Amino acid sequence: MTPSMRNEISTIFEQVLGRPVSITDDTDIVEDLGMDSLGVMNFVMAIEDFYDLSIPLDRVAQIQTVADLIRAVEDLKIGNAA
Repeated sequence: MTPSMRNEISTIFEQVLGRPVSITDDTDIVEDLGMDSLGVMNFVMAIEDFYDLSIPLDRVAQIQTVADLIRAVEDLKIGNAA
């Protein structure tokens, strides 16, 4: 997991939430950032647009922490959707 990807994701969180955020790999996207389901979907769409990829809904359901999100993006970028 690259620090630059974490910084990019942090910036996207800030754009979606409209406030500064501080994240670590262990940050729980819903619990720690206070995102509701609509916020999560807006964030997923922003991630998909930024990285030019599509995250399958079943994969979205598996993402709980920032580390999970980074791993999913990295997997999808190299074509490993598993």
